Amino acid sequence: MKTFSFDELFIYDLANNHQGDLAHAQQIIGAVGSVSRAAKVRGALKFQFRQLDSFIHPDYRTRTDLKFIKRFSETRLSMDDFRSLAKSVKDAGLLTMCTPFDEESVDVIENMDLDIIKVASCSADDRPLLERVAQSRKPVVVSTAGLRIAEIDWLVNFLEAEKVDFALMHCVSIYPTPDELLQLNQISAMVNRYRSVPIGWSTHEDPNNVDAVKIALAKGARLFERHVGIGNDRYTLNGYSSTPAQIETWLASHAKAKTMLGAPDRPPSSPEERRTLLELKRGVFLKQATTKGQVLTRDDVFFAMPVSDGQLISGSWREGLVADKDYPALAPLPGGLSLPTVSDDQLIYQIMLQVRGMLNQANVHINADASIEISHHYGLKRFREYGAVIITCINREYAKKLVVQLPRQQHPYHFHKRKEETFQLIDGDLEIVKNGFHLSLTPGDTFLVEPESWHKFHTLTGAIIEEISTTHYNNDSFYEDPAIARLERSKRKTNVDNWTNYFRRRHAL
Repeated sequence: MKTFSFDELFIYDLANNHQGDLAHAQQIIGAVGSVSRAAKVRGALKFQFRQLDSFIHPDYRTRTDLKFIKRFSETRLSMDDFRSLAKSVKDAGLLTMCTPFDEESVDVIENMDLDIIKVASCSADDRPLLERVAQSRKPVVVSTAGLRIAEIDWLVNFLEAEKVDFALMHCVSIYPTPDELLQLNQISAMVNRYRSVPIGWSTHEDPNNVDAVKIALAKGARLFERHVGIGNDRYTLNGYSSTPAQIETWLASHAKAKTMLGAPDRPPSSPEERRTLLELKRGVFLKQATTKGQVLTRDDVFFAMPVSDGQLISGSWREGLVADKDYPALAPLPGGLSLPTVSDDQLIYQIMLQVRGMLNQANVHINADASIEISHHYGLKRFREYGAVIITCINREYAKKLVVQLPRQQHPYHFHKRKEETFQLIDGDLEIVKNGFHLSLTPGDTFLVEPESWHKFHTLTGAIIEEISTTHYNNDSFYEDPAIARLERSKRKTNVDNWTNYFRRRHAL
């Protein structure tokens, strides 16, 4: 079960920018920590561990013509030095993080009790290392540069099977990465493919490029990584690592993008926006004098601007509104007038629109010939309290249905004598009660209901449930509440035309 939050985690990769100089490393940690605290973000300072005496083949340890062997050897720090640096990281208010490149380094990470493990792109298909990382039971972040999609699929499957709490990072291992190779669309592609996995952006572009982090956030990245360092007369900083000042700008750019993006769910519009739009809308006006109690038709009204305070707008006009007093010709019709009754057809249309929106948001498609049934155990007027929309996709010796519940809706206690069914939660939340025992489902969970098992369910935020069962029979549902049980089926069920035809017919009215 996931317990670590990867959301808005900013990873500062020290890599070998410490230059093998303990004092220089502490200077970087202090400066980056100060910037991170000032920005009020959750940061992690990352080391890289290689046990060089075993990591490099004995015949190659002294070679200077191999770039990375030379670099690693010349910037070596002892594990005691790293212990000192880990303390400095914690003192700076940052989480400790490390990339191990061999199994022995995972041992050291555990011994130092560092907070998070990072798997580099070059190690993302290193099964012996991944197996050792999984054993640590620490939260893990994995970069995916250079991996084919099939290899990422394998990686996700492996980590999920090992019950690792993990996040994936889109990454391009070209240092620095030019704009045309950033491939930021891969972030949203990974978000859509691995919906339960936090996706981030590990970046190697020019540190002065502050647009990429904005785009990455907009594409769905939830955590971010940059190399950090400090250049001086002695040490030259490479072209893809950020100074503390550049990290400050980078974090500010993320914050600005977050502000511009706003909330993930659509909020109510602001009073200023509503006021501006209202000034452009048409109001409802009466063509001729009208008496109190008169039922208004389209022939009685016209639409024109401007709209006055409290006036009915054209979009809210409905045939059958009742005048609440006498009105002169050309008078504005006020909002708040009531219809004599809200028709069942209007209620059904509202329900169908909401269900269609939920299915669209969850990217769930149904077959054109699926039958649709609105189950309203206490009548359509109470549907939003009790009921569900049941979409029957197949009904043979086996059956498949989609059961859609709106937010805060309940389905009352009942059982089936003949049907066995298995529920799988596709989207949303669901609590099922079976024979008095409660179970909360999360997306992907399944639940078996045997014949003659009492069961009921409810949702807080809405639910889309797939039901696989033996054949469905219309007379095979038996309810605990006598008020439901004694109703004819036609009184608690409304059949709707197939999906496409229903909306085509409804919009033609």
